[in-house]
Amino acid sequence: MRIRAGVVGAGLVVISLLAVGCSDQTRTGGSQGKQEPDPSIGNETPSEPPPVPAEDAGTPPPDEDAGTTPDAGTPEDAGTTPDAGQTAGPWPVDAVLDYTQTFGAGTPQSVGLDEGLNLWLLKDNRIGVLRPGNKAPTWTTGIGQASQPFGGNSLALGSTVICGGEAGRAYVGYRALTMESAEGIWDHAYIPGPGEAYYTPERYAEYQKGDLDAVRLQSDGSVVLEEHIWRTTGASNAGRKIGIHNTNDFHYEEDRSILNCARVTRGPYRGDLYITTNHGVTRIQGLTYNSHRHPGWELLIATNPDGTPQYSLQLSSMYGLGIAPNGDVLVANEQMVGVLIPSPKLEEWDRENTWEGPTPWRYKGYNDKLNGQADDDYWRAFEQTTSGRYYLGSAEFGVWAMTLRSRSDGDWSKLAGLPTNQIIALKATDDGALYIGTNGAGLWRLEPDGTTLSRVQQVSGQKVLQLVYEPTVKPSMLLVLTDRGLTVLRGP
Repeated sequence: MRIRAGVVGAGLVVISLLAVGCSDQTRTGGSQGKQEPDPSIGNETPSEPPPVPAEDAGTPPPDEDAGTTPDAGTPEDAGTTPDAGQTAGPWPVDAVLDYTQTFGAGTPQSVGLDEGLNLWLLKDNRIGVLRPGNKAPTWTTGIGQASQPFGGNSLALGSTVICGGEAGRAYVGYRALTMESAEGIWDHAYIPGPGEAYYTPERYAEYQKGDLDAVRLQSDGSVVLEEHIWRTTGASNAGRKIGIHNTNDFHYEEDRSILNCARVTRGPYRGDLYITTNHGVTRIQGLTYNSHRHPGWELLIATNPDGTPQYSLQLSSMYGLGIAPNGDVLVANEQMVGVLIPSPKLEEWDRENTWEGPTPWRYKGYNDKLNGQADDDYWRAFEQTTSGRYYLGSAEFGVWAMTLRSRSDGDWSKLAGLPTNQIIALKATDDGALYIGTNGAGLWRLEPDGTTLSRVQQVSGQKVLQLVYEPTVKPSMLLVLTDRGLTVLRGP
């Protein structure tokens, strides 16, 4: 689906992006998102997070184009060498172990590990935690955005993903319907706050739907809501417990559905969380977020009477998300691909200056070997192997390798030898390999030579839903979630 965003004149493009981030009114079309919000909907956010006993939280393991190819980082930069004192951690070290059979993990839709190596499981409105030493997970039902039955007039349409955070904390993502503006159905709309013209409680209640919950592990293994994420670095949002919105102006509602998440597992920004949404990529530290960035492109749609052009910013849902060995953030929406260099300061994440500034794009472009810029590539996964080569997985067009020629151009080639073009997940591992999760043909491994492929027969299931890598233990852990359950590989 091609998505259109705010129309601006040539002289206003930069001003628009810097002033309000994405007050670009991203249209998705259709009437399926139309709804009447329930004015009574609210979120209870405790003033102080509930305490977590230390013994239960888990034990943490020790130019448009400058024309030059940017440094993509080296293995020495990447932190892929095991830390001194790195241990095996609390989980079994079997090379392959079925956690669904061994620990009763079931068939969750998403899984994650926190810094204490607690294993988090998500299934619809249920959150499970398998703590080290336990024989089975403990499940909690109906908290946070899942406290009401899912639906258009509830807090969420459904749950999506779960990611671990610090020891004893996880983040749970949800989906919500698009919002209606006077012009039609949009991914966001300008919504007045209390005391402002045209404010209505019903409309304002929409701010509380979808988005992201932070949840906490309790001493009995159960889970409670810590906070529906709302704290951000922008002054406009101060004190407004209304979910995730544009950091530089709370009036703009864009990131309503969480599509993917990834925790940074090493390096100077270890512990940071990134989430991708129906609009872009948001960075989170603890309970504070900065939203957002996206690799969009501009479409010329008209010429003003004075001869100046009018552009429409083209954006779409973002599923592809990875953390490069050197800490770069890898993102891909349906058409565009981007590599972002994060800065130490969370408040600098959303400062869009393209190739300059505190958080520049190392790369922003598209696969011209596959489609034109206006065509969907359906990217679902984005990784970089220890060789420095980038890989992207498409829901329809297979796996593509890419090396940078410049900041806006790359050399693209399709990976041959897979039995299907339907790719759901990718994960690069410290041994130089790339694991490939398919929709219908199971799990595959691409060797460091970039050409040798083999099916990982020990993992059951034909549809690979998610791949999660934990390199802080030795042997490392690769969590493989399929339609048959959860299997963990040690040592890739």
